[in-house]
Amino acid sequence: MLINKKIVATLCLSSVITIVALTSMKKPDEPGFKNIKVLPKHITHDQLDKVMHEWTASLNVHCDFCHVRNEAEKKMDFAADSKPEKNMARKMFKMMNKINDKFFDAKKDSIGFVMTSGVNCYTCHRGESHPEVKLPERKRPGGPGPGGPPPGNPPVKQ
Repeated sequence: MLINKKIVATLCLSSVITIVALTSMKKPDEPGFKNIKVLPKHITHDQLDKVMHEWTASLNVHCDFCHVRNEAEKKMDFAADSKPEKNMARKMFKMMNKINDKFFDAKKDSIGFVMTSGVNCYTCHRGESHPEVKLPERKRPGGPGPGGPPPGNPPVKQ
């Protein structure tokens, strides 16, 4: 009879531990990240890390370029929308996807990033956080470059 009581007690204790463990686990349908607006809601930590590293490398910036630091907690507040750069990054991501959808037959991965051909952040930024808008110099075919003909040579009239 003593053995049966030990078995029952062990089973009850195991059941309680199992139930507590299962109820404390995060459910798969709960979003893991707060304030995700343009990336997929089901994105994994590794995928989000890859995206953020791609963006920081393409713009040659750090996390604090788009995200603010919570000084009270001494850590980054990734969910906050305090910086305008974060909202601009969202707009640029949408623009990039529209360009790729419209002009390229690009194959995308599970989180919407182009795998084969198309444009990405680096296409324009090339390691600059604010790429300079620069127009090409106007040159005439076969003629002198900018500024007209060299001094001392009158322009040829036809």
